[in-house]
Amino acid sequence: MIYQQLFYFAALIDQKAAGIPSAASFNLKSILNAVYFWAGVIAVVIIIIAGFMYVTSMNDSSRITRAKNAILGAVIGLVVILLAFAITNIVIKGVS
Repeated sequence: MIYQQLFYFAALIDQKAAGIPSAASFNLKSILNAVYFWAGVIAVVIIIIAGFMYVTSMNDSSRITRAKNAILGAVIGLVVILLAFAITNIVIKGVS
């Protein structure tokens, strides 16, 4: 019963006048590209910080291991981001 009233009131709303975006204006590709960009930026920053940690480790084996693991993780993350970017762009291009 309450759902019928909600559907009735939703039909009365003028979508453009209310400023509600339509499904056609929803651009998934641009949102995903922004997410991939910022994830890539974070991965590069982690690589830079881990490189600094590696240089300043002063032959402490635990700090060297920690820096190497951080670099390896960031590089693997960057590869995953690039693959996800490529795959989603191929899929979105194929769908549209």
